[in-house]
Amino acid sequence: MKYSTKELEELISVAKTSAHPNDIPWDKIDLTEDELYRTFAATVLDMDRNPVVQRSIILNLMVENFELYLKVMGK
Repeated sequence: MKYSTKELEELISVAKTSAHPNDIPWDKIDLTEDELYRTFAATVLDMDRNPVVQRSIILNLMVENFELYLKVMGK
C-alpha cells in the first residue's frame, strides 16, 4: 500500500505527542528513537485499513503490554 511522506510524518508526530516517557536505553541499541518510529509507522501505514482488523491489533497490543507489565511486577 502506498502512503505519503506527509502521512508518515503526521502519524509519527501524533504518536510522539501522545506517548508516555519511555525508559528505552537508546545508547545501547542500534536504532535511534526516530528510526524506530519511522520503521513502525511505515508498518502501520501498510496495514489493512479495515477497522475490525485495526481494533483487533490494538487489543492484542494492549493485552501483550499488560502481560509485560505483570512480568515486570513479578506476578
